[in-house]
Amino acid sequence: MQRLHTIFLSFFKIGLFTFGGGYAMLPLIERELIAKRKWIEQKEFLDLLTLAQSVPGPIAVNTSVFVGYKVRGFGGAVAALLGAVLPSFVIILAIALFFADIRQNPVVDAAFKGMRPAVVALIIGPVISLARGMHWTMFGVIAVAALAVWGVGLSPIWVLVIAALLGIAWELAIVKRKGKQ
Repeated sequence: MQRLHTIFLSFFKIGLFTFGGGYAMLPLIERELIAKRKWIEQKEFLDLLTLAQSVPGPIAVNTSVFVGYKVRGFGGAVAALLGAVLPSFVIILAIALFFADIRQNPVVDAAFKGMRPAVVALIIGPVISLARGMHWTMFGVIAVAALAVWGVGLSPIWVLVIAALLGIAWELAIVKRKGKQ
């Protein structure tokens, strides 16, 4: 059984070294939880991301809570949550205290402009990694979902609901077909 401080420190490290929001945290979460700690499997990580995406809140925070709970129950969920959010909270608090002094600083502005491409790369990395395990038909689903959201303007909530219902129907059809054989 994992110690709570190990869970806390793992997620604290992820929270401390991630800039750009929850999606930018995903490669670090994946590396820490699957490759280094071996707390979860790749497929389970994909399921956790799906679950974390479908409930309210930031994806990295939701993922940390789910993984912490899986690894060590309620205490693990709390340790993972605190580890994931504490670095951001402290950094934002410090920035808020000194923001008026550094807001117009050209070095700070240049640093943020320089981090933007790195954040985009951090977001693209897990997308490619997650796509590796998908059946080729899922790329069609991705295209239709993207078109529905960005082309037609359908709410992402409806896209998730429709996709979930189609996934359930698909699996039920497979089970029914196997039952007849």
